[in-house]
Amino acid sequence: MTHTDVGEAVVEATPAEVFAALVDEAARTADARPGGGYRMTLTYDDESTPGKSGGGTDVVEVRFLDLDAPHRLVEQAEFVSDDPDLAGTMTLTWSLEPVAEGTRVVITATDVPDGISSEDHAAAFASTLGDLRDHLDRERS
Repeated sequence: MTHTDVGEAVVEATPAEVFAALVDEAARTADARPGGGYRMTLTYDDESTPGKSGGGTDVVEVRFLDLDAPHRLVEQAEFVSDDPDLAGTMTLTWSLEPVAEGTRVVITATDVPDGISSEDHAAAFASTLGDLRDHLDRERS
């Protein structure tokens, strides 16, 4: 079984600025086009966090499925893991909506492997959206 998780935040930037940050090849080391993608490896310093891929790491292969600038970005993330509760392919849809304060960014993750709790995902979304906000702040400085 899988589940769906959603995270959102408002950032002080236009949808075009947010979209550009999401596909910035230098920031994400990504080939941002349908069929393109990137490989992400996260390493945990905390020994109590084993990582989905083992050895304190998470390895994720990401492919871009659809880019509809500056409104929507769809990615498929495949988790590299021997644990069937953590392995699988999740779809991430980033929706960007202009609001008075800037842009509402909504991340919808579907087909989330059951080994990834909604609570852990909420923390990951908060961190990712915070990193996006920080990146945009640096770009504006």
